[in-house]
Amino acid sequence: MPTNAMHRNYRKTFKTPRRPYEKERLDAELKLVGEYGLRCKREIWRVQYALAKLRKAARTLLTLDPKDPKRIFEGAALLRRMSRYGLLADDELDLDSILQLTTQKLLERRLQTKVYKQGLAKSVHHARVLIRQRHIRVGNQLVNVPSFNVRTSSEKHIDFSTNSPYGQGPPGRVAKKRAASRAAAGGDDEE
Repeated sequence: MPTNAMHRNYRKTFKTPRRPYEKERLDAELKLVGEYGLRCKREIWRVQYALAKLRKAARTLLTLDPKDPKRIFEGAALLRRMSRYGLLADDELDLDSILQLTTQKLLERRLQTKVYKQGLAKSVHHARVLIRQRHIRVGNQLVNVPSFNVRTSSEKHIDFSTNSPYGQGPPGRVAKKRAASRAAAGGDDEE
């Protein structure tokens, strides 16, 4: 009997480096991991892969004639996406500027980095923990993915979630325990 399950063709989202022990690259990656509070090198490779795909799309469009309908249509869509995610400023909206994008530029747009830069967390590592523990929302949507790419329109809507103890939610487990012990200690003093 046939089932109605939806099948999805998954593919790799990262590409490992050709030379695994190249010192300069290893040092640069370690610096990025520390600066942006990443879990592992694979998170860098994933961003680099996404960037490579963007650059490839821009390169193929640049080979076409400027009046080509495909270049006009797909180029405009690509640039619109870049500006929506804050990767390109309004004054540099052309295909050549996509080729100038760096890994750091993409890492700056992660939710983890934004939470830290806005002062909601004490460090990038603290930001990652807050996101994973469901304390952060973007707009009305609770987001627990540190690598979530923040759009420029929703950047100012990053805040603590409504039911988080950091927001206006009820106190957490430790706060409740401390309040109970304080109440018990206060009750003993009165007797």
